[in-house]
Amino acid sequence: MTLTTITGTGGMVTAPHYLASQAGLDVLRDDGNAVEAVVAVAATLAVVYPHMTGIGGDGFWLIAEPDGRVHAIHGCGGAAGSADLSLYAGLDAVPTRGPLAANTVAGTISGWEAALASANGRLPLVRLLRDAIAHAEAGVIVTAGGAGIAAAKGRELRIQPGAYAATFEPEGRPLREGDRLFQPALAKTLRGLAADGLDSYYHGALAELIAADLTALGSPVSLADLAAHQATRPAPLHTAIKGARLYNSAPPTQGFASLMILALFDRLQADAVNGFAHVHGLIEATKQAFLLRDMHVSDPAYHDYGYQGLLDDGAALDILAAAVDPDRALPWPQPSAQGDTCWFAAADSEGRVVSAIQSTYFEFGSGLVLPQTGITWQNRGSSFRLVESGWNALRPGRKPFHTLNPALARFDDGRTMAYGTMGGEGQPQTQAAIFTRYARFGMDLQEAVSAPRWLLGRTWGEQSTTLKLEDGLDEAVCTALSEAGHDVERVGPMTAMMGHAGAIVRYPDGRLEGATDPRSDGAVAAW
Repeated sequence: MTLTTITGTGGMVTAPHYLASQAGLDVLRDDGNAVEAVVAVAATLAVVYPHMTGIGGDGFWLIAEPDGRVHAIHGCGGAAGSADLSLYAGLDAVPTRGPLAANTVAGTISGWEAALASANGRLPLVRLLRDAIAHAEAGVIVTAGGAGIAAAKGRELRIQPGAYAATFEPEGRPLREGDRLFQPALAKTLRGLAADGLDSYYHGALAELIAADLTALGSPVSLADLAAHQATRPAPLHTAIKGARLYNSAPPTQGFASLMILALFDRLQADAVNGFAHVHGLIEATKQAFLLRDMHVSDPAYHDYGYQGLLDDGAALDILAAAVDPDRALPWPQPSAQGDTCWFAAADSEGRVVSAIQSTYFEFGSGLVLPQTGITWQNRGSSFRLVESGWNALRPGRKPFHTLNPALARFDDGRTMAYGTMGGEGQPQTQAAIFTRYARFGMDLQEAVSAPRWLLGRTWGEQSTTLKLEDGLDEAVCTALSEAGHDVERVGPMTAMMGHAGAIVRYPDGRLEGATDPRSDGAVAAW
């Protein structure tokens, strides 16, 4: 698929499903702002891309305001009050599917509420949820990507308690490309949120329905857990590179690693876009960043590490960058993470730019679809370790490590860039590829997203820890990477394992440029 960079001035949205992009653009055209548009996008994605995201998951926001401020919102839930080691007695790990995997509160809706509270919006909630409700009631056509995941994962999902099979296999088989997916229970839930307010997800009649379903299905998440939850507003992490200041989410996300990769690469020599020095340099910077991430990044309530201090310490970053061998690969692998996600962004005519991401972790999360509400509950807490202490150890109330991390950049020349992707371990790597192609080497924005990518370690749907290279990278570069000691695996062209990325750039004169990923079902919508 050949795509070109989209331009506009009145507003812009990019998302991994075209209906979500259109929903967000329509909000902008109805005098909504970028925050309101992103809520519409997020709600629509929950309906049209349920294999990747939903209102039973978590979400993270970065918002660049017209006055220059950048602030963050974490809609991230902690482990249930009864989710302790005794609950998993006899198990070596938290299951990835089923009731015991559904062990954390879903924070996405609290993130929407916090974002809207900060936005001085003009549109009622019922307008923002309008398209999502309509698609859930009238049905949405299943895409090839959605059908492929439904077929691949149906065996492990249809056996879970709840309404998965009734919702996603109504004819006794996985939905196929071109079938229509109806979600009446989810539509009713969205209508209830529009009428009663987003807080009703955690308090009141809707919360009681959610808690009753979770209890009946065997999840440890209770009504008290829902009521105790609230979104947080930690300061975003940031770091300066040549010509820009980069922003990303604070822990428990891996935003620290995303910033470290770019801060280290900024200190390395590379003379050609997608050349050996570029690709090898980013891969080796990724290894250095992941080593730090895997030691230090988790719920900050359980870890007192100076993330921002290191990002501000030029001498320390110089030392870490000097550890990168320009010719040889550091032996790998290290433990890796995975997950399914939707990143999306919007920019409005007032100068506001939003980068957001939400997820239920694995495809369809825990596999629990709540019968009364149609909500697919996440399995983010399956990443907890069943140990007494240490990194990401399970504790009631503790927030799990998150791969989710939306990115923003403020350039010295006045441009603002929102960029991101889904893809577990691949998120920081794809962010780094897209940003450096565009910002350091001057590549066209859409080309920076579309061009062949690489992935060190696991991502969505993949378990191997090799260095995966898409077809289309220069053969001499691929050979040089192998000769440098990278464990190279060729994975074909335009594969979804490389993530569903996108970007929006706002210029100081109000011009907008946007890109979407041909690996997704996405689109850029602009006016």
